[in-house]
Amino acid sequence: MQQGKHTVTDDFIPLHNGLGKEFKTVTAMIDIYCRAHHRTSTTCTECESLKHYANVRLDRCPYGESKPTCNRCPIHCYKQKEKAMMKAIMRFSGPRMLLHHPLLAIRHLIHERRKEVPAKPPKHRSNRYIRLQQQD
Repeated sequence: MQQGKHTVTDDFIPLHNGLGKEFKTVTAMIDIYCRAHHRTSTTCTECESLKHYANVRLDRCPYGESKPTCNRCPIHCYKQKEKAMMKAIMRFSGPRMLLHHPLLAIRHLIHERRKEVPAKPPKHRSNRYIRLQQQD
């Protein structure tokens, strides 16, 4: 399935609305970083596995559709290694997003400053919970 300039394969978990946009932004950042640091025409296996990890984390985010941006979120769901790698990717790719993907970058900045983050997310709001309920 084609989304924007990024090919999203069928083995990613389908994310809806805000989570899908968030995943598209993370994917774009990983692609920018990978092209610059790993010098490959396609995403390397390490970066591809980080995309899958981010996809699963977004799917299981307890905030669901009302998820704040990661730097404002009180729940730190990434493991230490993945968190460090994502931090490096965001630091490198963040400023470059305005050149490569200006709409995604502006949307992310607006979302980041939009609203207060609730201290505790309501129950049963994760994309995974909703997806599994729809399957039954």
